[in-house]
Amino acid sequence: MAARAYWRGQIRLALVSIPVEIFSATKSGAAIAFNQIHEPTGKRIKYEKVVPGVGPVDPDEIVKGYQYEKGSYVIVQDEELEAVKLESKKTLELTQFVDYDDIDVLYYEKPYFVVPADDLAEEAFIVLREALRRARKVALGQLALRGREYLVSLKPCGRGIVLETLRYADEVNKARDYFRDISEAKPDEELLDLAETLIQKKTAPFDPSKFHDRYIEALHDLIERKRKGATIQTDEEDTAPAKGMNVVDLMAALKRSIEKPGATPKEDKAPAKKAAPKAAAKKPAAKKAPAKSAPPKKRAAG
Repeated sequence: MAARAYWRGQIRLALVSIPVEIFSATKSGAAIAFNQIHEPTGKRIKYEKVVPGVGPVDPDEIVKGYQYEKGSYVIVQDEELEAVKLESKKTLELTQFVDYDDIDVLYYEKPYFVVPADDLAEEAFIVLREALRRARKVALGQLALRGREYLVSLKPCGRGIVLETLRYADEVNKARDYFRDISEAKPDEELLDLAETLIQKKTAPFDPSKFHDRYIEALHDLIERKRKGATIQTDEEDTAPAKGMNVVDLMAALKRSIEKPGATPKEDKAPAKKAAPKAAAKKPAAKKAPAKSAPPKKRAAG
């Protein structure tokens, strides 16, 4: 395996120890970083560390400080910070098991792949993986790594196990602080049925390869065109959504969405304009319409 292990150690469950290696399950995307440039000269802007009333300072004179009240700091030395760091342990003790749905999605932070360290560890690894899968449980433990302690979970993933770091309770905002003003009213049953029907029509297996970061793609295109000297024109228009949609509008929108799931509001209006000519086509008078429009075509040709 070409990738470098993020952590090597053992998972311990009671008296059973399983040597494992942990690898990062994600990688940084194609993010584009911009530098600040002095436009008249085209040179990059640099930053100096300064003290108000003093000016630029020597890097050796800079220390870490914690502001406990405005303008007042506790100075902490690097050696003092090192002294309180937790020693990285080589054992992840599984101390609790919970149901899959017990952990709110807000607590999950970053995933890692867990694999057996060698052939001798594979049997115990597979037993743990399949026991978790059969019981539909997630294992919990705490892992001291790089100076701090992480709350982590383990669950089966294909032929391996995924470890995910979890946020602690004080790192997650309380949902009720944001949702409390939302009404507890029950939705209209007909509206709910229409929404469920629309969801069913648009349900498909998850395929992440079908989704692309269109903003990053557009940035790459913009940068390439500017690099080649193209002139960029920007069109600004107000696309703010209308507020206050009433029940009648919602009902009609859901019905149109079910009939044509991919339609946008503008697309829905287009067929409506064509409906009148189709209905008029059934009347005898409508058949004479092409003859009336013929002269203009001849004038255009001449």
